Amino acid sequence: MYKTRIAVPATARPGEIIEIRTLISHPMESGFRRGPDGALIPRNILRSFSCTYLGEPVFGMDFFPGVAANPFLSFHLRATESGEVHFEWIDQDGKSTTASATLTVRA
Repeated sequence: MYKTRIAVPATARPGEIIEIRTLISHPMESGFRRGPDGALIPRNILRSFSCTYLGEPVFGMDFFPGVAANPFLSFHLRATESGEVHFEWIDQDGKSTTASATLTVRA
């Protein structure tokens, strides 16, 4: 639904701690600002973000109206084995935007 960018290293060593970065293009409109015509701009925010690695949750957070547009997130995880890193953002209407990347773990 929304354009996403994710940065996951292509490879890692077993036990290595790697940085994961995400960016989603989203207006994050609080519903408190007024447009050029003086009318309130309707609220449009993301509600939550979650990341799973090998099907297990590794990071999650809730968003609130004060979060800037196009939220950027950075966090770390320990690479244990090759598999999928899956990302999901859920907006105020319950609509989901997903992305994923494959992480290859090599000795």
